[in-house]
Amino acid sequence: MKISLDQFDKAFENRIRLQIMSVLVANESYDFNSLKELLDLTDGNLASHLKALEKEEYIQVQKTFIGRKPNTRYLASEKGRAAFRLHLLALENLIKQQKL
Repeated sequence: MKISLDQFDKAFENRIRLQIMSVLVANESYDFNSLKELLDLTDGNLASHLKALEKEEYIQVQKTFIGRKPNTRYLASEKGRAAFRLHLLALENLIKQQKL
């Protein structure tokens, strides 16, 4: 099967968004500070990438309070999980095409 570039999801072209989705697909959810620490990002950088994924409806946001402190958790939506699987499949097929 020949892979065309339009089979890749532009939302995952950025390394950080690919990392975020990898974490969220592998885990039930992740909070902002844990993601920031894991990926070694600034608040603003992480927030902008999360907003891009949220705009695509690939992630869901849950805002709660732990005591008096706000806590924001992120989880991959079903749409996001499906899009991520397709993107990985396209990458896998591209790699298979390159084998001699």
